[in-house]
Amino acid sequence: MPTPLQLITIAGISALGGAVNSIAGGGMLLVFPALVGLGVPPIVANATGTVALWPGSMGSLWGYRNAMRGARKWAIDLAVPSLIGGLIGAWLLLNTSSARFSALVPWLVFGGTILFLLQRPLSNWLLARSRAARGNVDEPAMATSSLPFPSPPMVFLLLQFAISIYGGYFGAGAGILMLFGLGLMGLTNIHQMNGLKNVCGGCFNAVAAITFATQHIVNWPIAGAMAVGAVIGGYFTSGLAQRAPQTLLRVVIGGIGLTASVWLLLHR
Repeated sequence: MPTPLQLITIAGISALGGAVNSIAGGGMLLVFPALVGLGVPPIVANATGTVALWPGSMGSLWGYRNAMRGARKWAIDLAVPSLIGGLIGAWLLLNTSSARFSALVPWLVFGGTILFLLQRPLSNWLLARSRAARGNVDEPAMATSSLPFPSPPMVFLLLQFAISIYGGYFGAGAGILMLFGLGLMGLTNIHQMNGLKNVCGGCFNAVAAITFATQHIVNWPIAGAMAVGAVIGGYFTSGLAQRAPQTLLRVVIGGIGLTASVWLLLHR
């Protein structure tokens, strides 16, 4: 059972993570290493973070509901491998020993950090493709559908299945992997892609969260403190999202992530 001081500290760290997510994304790269540093076992920290942060992903999904017009068939088809992959990823985590997961954690954090640092150039590339597909006409991206097929071919379903296994197992950086995968599938509407990403992420995170909760590896006091902190941090910094120096912030978060991966490697 965490002490009141630990819960206050975790809430404060999660508030910072929620603020970072509101401005630039990548908050879990701050929260997860901090939980481990406070003495939370890595598997418990991962499972607890998945449960605590899942409601926020549902809010993001609602925010992109208008961009999903015309993409219902894709959302339904991609949800199936996302649910199955997330369940397999969660099962793999439950069947990974604490020692093995502790050995993997530095590399998972390192990989998530690299993906986070690649997020902005990838987003710029996807936005450029979207504008090119519309003939460089300056119109809202969500007004143009970019679905290259009536439904995703099997190879794309398998790609989403593989990404969802990773998402159910650890998750940091899964969003950028999904955007990259959707780009490979030929989609160019960045808003539509974010909507599909949120559908898929909500699916594999939901089954992973339910699995972790039923297997009693979630620390509920910590999850509650994280959820409260993340909501507070996100709420009070939402107005800064357009004014914050995002490039500098991304460099700082990337540096923290890389430093955390080295620290975790030395203290496993």
